[in-house]
Amino acid sequence: MNEPLDSHALDQLFYEARTHYSWLDKPVSDDTLRRLYELMRWAPTSANTNPARIVFLRTPAAKKRLLPALAAGNVEKVMTAPVTAIIAFDMKFYDKLPKLFPHNPRMKGLFENTPELVDVTARRNSSLQGAYLIIAARALGLDVGPLSGFDNAKVDEEFFDAGRECADCTEEFFPEGHVKVNFLCNLGYGDASKLQPRLPRLSFEEACTLL
Repeated sequence: MNEPLDSHALDQLFYEARTHYSWLDKPVSDDTLRRLYELMRWAPTSANTNPARIVFLRTPAAKKRLLPALAAGNVEKVMTAPVTAIIAFDMKFYDKLPKLFPHNPRMKGLFENTPELVDVTARRNSSLQGAYLIIAARALGLDVGPLSGFDNAKVDEEFFDAGRECADCTEEFFPEGHVKVNFLCNLGYGDASKLQPRLPRLSFEEACTLL
């Protein structure tokens, strides 16, 4: 039986955690990003589908490829963050189910023959995995700044189009256009001096029902 986390851990993950838009000039190591994924990958997804695919943009050159897709208000947030993660989803995630869900070999065929189930499963579970990434990042001492406000089609074309010529492209992340962006998340060490007052949240009574 798991023991509850102490108040310090809860503060770091939730109560005192903030969304950051300004960043300290402190790098995030590749080892930290690997540890981040190592944590988040153990959290649950339906049928263990694990549809999320993540591209970590760590250099100014990589960030510049994202600029044409960004809303004006997000440009500085992205360019000053040590890392920007593109959280995407693979619409052919089911190809990996023989490895991820080996006890039910029929599951791959179920998804192959039900495209509407593929879409909702990929979007829902990659969103879950993006949330796990946020919690894992905070657990490792990082701050986060998740973002909407970008042109999905432009991100997909730049980073996930198999026909695009790019020296940094790999087959895994440019697989014939079936990886699609979900959202962006800046990662680093936030500048607490730039934080605005925290916005309110709904109370239990406003958001929940006990049946």
